[in-house]
This record gives sequence, structure tokens and C-alpha cells, in this order.
Amino acid sequence: MKRIILLAALLTCTLAASAQYMPGKPRKKYMVAKKDEECQYVLNVTKNTDEDAEVDACVTRVAYRPYADLLTEIDALKKIKSWADTTYQRRFSQLPPGGELSVTMYRRGSANADPALLSVVGKDKEGKEVFNVPSLEAGNGRFWNRDLYMSKRTIPFVKTEAPQDITVLINDAKTKQTFEYIIKTQ
Repeated sequence: MKRIILLAALLTCTLAASAQYMPGKPRKKYMVAKKDEECQYVLNVTKNTDEDAEVDACVTRVAYRPYADLLTEIDALKKIKSWADTTYQRRFSQLPPGGELSVTMYRRGSANADPALLSVVGKDKEGKEVFNVPSLEAGNGRFWNRDLYMSKRTIPFVKTEAPQDITVLINDAKTKQTFEYIIKTQ
């Protein structure tokens, strides 16, 4: 009898340790948006970087770089690398006027880390849609650690007339989840 109970407990623990996220289960939200540790312009609304998300193997992160930061970077690179004026002008013309948004996803399995599963929508305070990316560029994830794979895509961000808060919603078609962020534009 003890062996059956021990075997059942061991089996239950094994199943709990290898838990896969249930599609459609909504993410928990913070009472007050939490400032992101890695990017000063981003506030996390959904709890998607905590320990539970690592167990579920479903983490999505966002980083925003304003135009001024991108310009400072290419100015510094020009000095360091002694770029010709044509190289600098080419890089300067490629800068997105509103800055750039980097979307990083961590999933279990390389096929699950396909950025084409993500759609990105940005809304202002009034709820008006300011940009909509129906699908990111497709590709498989690369191995990151243990059993997680990572994919990262960078998209140009919209230029706003004045600094404001833009709510960014990232919808994952496979897990049927929505990740919410607030971007403080510059």
C-alpha cells in the first residue's frame, strides 16, 4: 500500500514539474503597473516574468528605445569606428522616427517560439489604435537555456507629437494569451 501511495505521489510531482501552460488562461495583472527592470520606458501590466511564467515556459518581454537613444548610439559608433559620411548618412536615414520596439519571447520548444504567432497593437489613452502589426516576421527560436527557446524581433515604433503613454498589447495566437505593457514615449 505504501508503494502505491509513494508511486502516486511521485507521479503527481513529476506531472506538476512538467506543467505546460493551458491555452486561453488569462494572465494575472499587477494592481499598479510595475516598472521593468531592464527598460526604463516600459511598465509591465501583466505578470509574465515571474516564477510562474518560467514554470509555464511562456514569457514575453518588451523593450523600447526612443529616437534620441538610437541617434546617440550611431553618433558614438561613428566616432569609435571612424565611419565615412556615407555610412553615417545611410545609418541615419534608417533610423525609425519614433524609435524601436523589441519583442522577445521565451517558449518551450523551437516551433513554439515562432514570432509569427504574435500580433502587436498599440493604443493611446483614449483607446485609439496608433499602430497594428498583425504578425511579426516568422522564424524558429534559438536555444536559450534548459528547455526554453528565444526569439527576438525589432519593429519601428510610431512617432508621437508629444511624450505620452502608449498601451501595447501582444497577443499570442497559440497560447491565446494577451500580454499588456505601457510604453512611456519620448
